[in-house]
Amino acid sequence: MAPASCPPTATPLAASSSPIDSPSLKAAIAMALIQYKRLPSTTAAAAAAGTTSPPLIHWKRKAKERKREILRLREELKLLQDGVRGEAMEPPVASCRCHFFDGCSDLQPLPPTGGGEHWVDEVLRRRFLRLARWKEKRRRLDRSLPVTSLMEINSEDEIQQLSLSTDFLVELSDGIFAKREPCSTFATFSHQAVDFILALLRNILSSKREKQLVEEIIDGLVARLMKRMCTIPETSGPVDCSDAQFNVQHLFRKLGNEEFVGQRIILAVSQKISNVSESLLLIDPFDDSFPDMNDNMFIMIQLIEFLISDHMKNWLCCEQFDKKIFEEWVRSILKARKDLEILENRNALYVVYIERVVGRLAREVASAAHQGKLDLDVFSKLLC
Repeated sequence: MAPASCPPTATPLAASSSPIDSPSLKAAIAMALIQYKRLPSTTAAAAAAGTTSPPLIHWKRKAKERKREILRLREELKLLQDGVRGEAMEPPVASCRCHFFDGCSDLQPLPPTGGGEHWVDEVLRRRFLRLARWKEKRRRLDRSLPVTSLMEINSEDEIQQLSLSTDFLVELSDGIFAKREPCSTFATFSHQAVDFILALLRNILSSKREKQLVEEIIDGLVARLMKRMCTIPETSGPVDCSDAQFNVQHLFRKLGNEEFVGQRIILAVSQKISNVSESLLLIDPFDDSFPDMNDNMFIMIQLIEFLISDHMKNWLCCEQFDKKIFEEWVRSILKARKDLEILENRNALYVVYIERVVGRLAREVASAAHQGKLDLDVFSKLLC
């Protein structure tokens, strides 16, 4: 009887041919394990980078913003120097309030200034000069005059800078009369212009050069500002220019800080008072221009009082004090008092105010008269 046959058993060959034991599957599993092992380290690095990257990104952004700002300022500077920007695109000024016109129309002595200049003053000086040069170049382009008839913009001559600065200040005053009120930049620009003019004057006068030319420039500035302060509107109807006039009066008051300018202001104002008093004597009180002339008279008398009370003591201590012009404007004030006495029947306040000015002047110059800076004959007339 034949033996029963046994079922076939699995051989190693069959096992090796199973899909689970294929080399490709093993390679895939090995790569998956390797990637899985890398996952924790990548997550930790991302977490660590998450704590350090925001500050880095923040400062990179700040650096890019600063770079863009510098480039923008450079382009603005080029436009200003080339004079291609319009009036509506004037460079913005600092938003902080300028205190230049604080105390306008107040009778009080200014505190003495001392100490060295701050670096901000130098920055403002350069900025003002750049703006004034830009204004002059625009004026040259608008007028289409030959280059030889104008000052060279790039010249660093102080005489030319002084002339340019005075023109700039007069243009500022024209602006407030045209708009009937000062613009937002008027106080800042006028402050810079006055400081720049006074600084230039000190440098030029200390070197004792071109004094006659400087006198002509300052006399022209005083005459032009005087015309605007004593303006009489040509248009019919009530037009209020009092604020603009008081602003120009304050410009005179600040310019009078320098003895060279202040004495010439008083001389011009006192002579103007005599001229206006003659006009008031002949004009009809019901004329339309009479109220404006009356207001101008009080503004001029007040300006002389401000200049004497604010600066007279400092002028007398100045080494370069001009005795000749000092005696000239004192005599001019005495003449103005005589002319106003004739108008006493029309308005007695003229005489009251000018007498107060003369009394203040007599007190201030008493020591100067005894030192020989003023003729005793003239001083005795102040006491009459």
